[in-house]
Amino acid sequence: MDSVLVSACLRGVPCRYDGRDKASPRLDEAVAGREVVSFCPEAAGGLPTPRRPAELVGGDGHDVLDGTARVVEDTGRDVTAAFVAGARRALAAARHGGCTEALMMPRSPSCGRGAVYDGSFGGELVAGDGVTAALLERNGIAVRNAPGV
Repeated sequence: MDSVLVSACLRGVPCRYDGRDKASPRLDEAVAGREVVSFCPEAAGGLPTPRRPAELVGGDGHDVLDGTARVVEDTGRDVTAAFVAGARRALAAARHGGCTEALMMPRSPSCGRGAVYDGSFGGELVAGDGVTAALLERNGIAVRNAPGV
């Protein structure tokens, strides 16, 4: 059976930074007939729920993986190590589940694909990928933003 990795918040797990979920009825249509591996990289990286908002500073997730950008909370605390650890655990879960695709939470500093917040905490978006999305892509897993979110 075809397997897909899905951001856990999109499956109704209250693991977002604000302690809520982002369940999407359109996601159910997108994963119909497939085995779903639900995963929250931020929780897997050791961050609590709820937690401070975090954004990418100095680049996107690819830059974080290359060591030239960071993930920081709105307080200025560096949480890069937790994001990278969570991304590695997400990759391991995807491999273990036989996932060839991931449907992720748009704009997230972990899961976002194609656009992420710019690091100013002002709601502005820039082109780029989250840390987990970047790692999955680098390892041959197709990453898409989940529909309807």
